[in-house]
Amino acid sequence: MNKRSTLGGGMLLALALLFIGLTVLFNYTLRGWRLDLTHNRLYTTSPGTDRALASIKEPINLYFFFSQKTAAGIPELNTYGVRVREFLQELVSRSNGKLHLHVIDPQPFSEEEDRAAELGVRGVPLGAANGAQFYFGLAGTNSTDGRQAIEFFDPKKEQFLEYDVVKLVYQLANPKKPVVAWLSGLPMSGGFDPHSGQMREPWIVYSDAQQLYDVRPLEPNATRIDPATNVLVLVHPKELSAATQFAIDQYALEGGHILAFVDPLAEGDMSGAEAGNPMAAIGADRSSHLGPLLSAWGLKFNTDEVVADRAHALSVTLRQGEQPVEHLGILGLDRDSFARDDVITAGLSSVNVATTGHLDPLTGAQACLPVKGSRACFEPLLQSSSDAETLPVARFRMLLDPTTLLDGFKPTGRRYVIGARVTGNVHSAFPAGPPQGVTLAAGQTALKQSAKPINLVVFADTDMLQDFMWVHEQNFFGQRMTQAWASNGDLVENALDNLAGSADLISVRGRATFQRPFDRVERLRRAADERLHAKEQELEAQLRDTETKLTALQSKKDNSSSLILTPEQEHEIEHFQTEKVRIRKELRAVRAGLNENIERLGTTLKIINIVVVPLVFAVIALLVWLWRRQRRYAAPANAHEVAAEAHP
Repeated sequence: MNKRSTLGGGMLLALALLFIGLTVLFNYTLRGWRLDLTHNRLYTTSPGTDRALASIKEPINLYFFFSQKTAAGIPELNTYGVRVREFLQELVSRSNGKLHLHVIDPQPFSEEEDRAAELGVRGVPLGAANGAQFYFGLAGTNSTDGRQAIEFFDPKKEQFLEYDVVKLVYQLANPKKPVVAWLSGLPMSGGFDPHSGQMREPWIVYSDAQQLYDVRPLEPNATRIDPATNVLVLVHPKELSAATQFAIDQYALEGGHILAFVDPLAEGDMSGAEAGNPMAAIGADRSSHLGPLLSAWGLKFNTDEVVADRAHALSVTLRQGEQPVEHLGILGLDRDSFARDDVITAGLSSVNVATTGHLDPLTGAQACLPVKGSRACFEPLLQSSSDAETLPVARFRMLLDPTTLLDGFKPTGRRYVIGARVTGNVHSAFPAGPPQGVTLAAGQTALKQSAKPINLVVFADTDMLQDFMWVHEQNFFGQRMTQAWASNGDLVENALDNLAGSADLISVRGRATFQRPFDRVERLRRAADERLHAKEQELEAQLRDTETKLTALQSKKDNSSSLILTPEQEHEIEHFQTEKVRIRKELRAVRAGLNENIERLGTTLKIINIVVVPLVFAVIALLVWLWRRQRRYAAPANAHEVAAEAHP
């Protein structure tokens, strides 16, 4: 007995020493190794992120403010906080020493709390008795005192965690305001209106862009796009010269970023209008003219069709005093209309459009597939509902009664694309070279296809940019006050913000969330619930049947024996009670089977995580160690052999 105890104790000691030895060995041999085995590769950064980190030239300090003690009592925030910290640490490890992370837990009324507010990270009250704020944000500074901040990490936006953080790093590494070249066929910049004889205010989307970017107006007859341009904005391009189209074409082929708004019927286009007679513009052509370039970029845009959508039709009042009526051409798009995995549209609540057209890839596909004649990718951003069809533009030109749009309305069941993103390589719209009259600079050659992938975001509506489509305006003591009631402005800002970054930043899209449901457990539970429900229905059916039989037996008794149960009644009652006990046992067995299956699954996962995976890593590490050891001992032997051959 003592001998066995000694052997058992020795074995345990040997196993403990082996475990410690393997741990030290792994720390030495596998130092710096990373292997992401998560289902959606949550800890693997995208190639765009790696390139963006490699391009950092000056050190950047990141300050992660996280109220860890407060979050400990909120499992959702605590888990997400760990996820964010680990992701930041991963970025730091990949930055070649350019990123420096500081993790701070701000205490109430402390200097760290003041520092968070100074850097732009806001605290959120959680109802604590002492009035403490919960901090969960990120701030960054660069070597030139530039600052950027993410005020609060919203768990609902977890899929865009990588994009938001990398964008902050990119903005700190590139602190200059992005240059936006703006070409518009509509009066967006304000100024004197010759038709009304009054000064007009600039459109709000244009004013907002001027505050965030270095906006440089581009004339419709421009023959060159400044190479410093980060984003080229085209709003209702109309009757552009061949030289201007060629300049845009070459900018796109060089990997330029373009945000375009085209329209089959632009309400803001006053072409043909006369002073004092705005009705003269009704019959004029108010469509955008960008067909050749859109075709070269793999897009089809029909200027003769307007999308009519019954599901998203807004109610409008055409004349004062009249009741609002639904207008199939003025649409209020909701969350179901937006691409949920794209940073431009994912956080929007509503976007309003009017007399909008639609976009199609030249292949006719409605997905991210190569378009005809190129390797570009077409991804819908905004779509109509399936309760929609296209109507001729002519029906909207002199529309006095919107209810007439319902006449003959037949939905096609198709969702029409109103906004799309196009990326990839495309061909030139000028395959024969520069158009007549265009002379290239010395040493310059005309590109026939993409030198770098194009990044294009295009919307088939320009009316969405007009103020009345998304903001309320009022005059407050001479000041222009606005309040947004739709997300049109956010849509434009998101698109500019995304396109103003590098191609590497644009390539960083939404990722899978860290939280994953227990799909197999849910399937087991649903299957058991279905069986339970069937048993419950069986029990209820038997109960009703027994009650019916009892009633029938009771009706056969005479009044003198109304309180005495007949043998038949007693037999039926005993039979029901027996069946009831049996079915209840089966219900308990089903529930026990459910728990048993779930527990068996949990035990299997524990064995895999605790035993199998470490064992696999132990074997791999041992093999690596043996391979390195063999190489280390083989090297001197080879050296001696070489020396022996050199000195026989």
